[in-house]
Amino acid sequence: MIVPTKIIGRETVKGEKTSAPKAGASKTAGAAAGPAPTDGEIAKQAYELYLARGDEIGHAGEDWAQAESERRWPDRLRRGGPNRRG
Repeated sequence: MIVPTKIIGRETVKGEKTSAPKAGASKTAGAAAGPAPTDGEIAKQAYELYLARGDEIGHAGEDWAQAESERRWPDRLRRGGPNRRG
């Protein structure tokens, strides 16, 4: 017997069963609580890292990546990061 299929967004419905949850229906595991940091907040922290490095030029990308990581996932710093061994 062929069951009619109705597609709603990314969710495929067959009778009462669904094949996938709707996008945004659940929180991503490990997501930081609260709003995401703004580019301005990340830029300020990257500048502070630049100053702490002694105004050494040539590391803007590294400073930005570190500041973004620290702002978006502060709990990883407390745990020692995702690849912590010990």
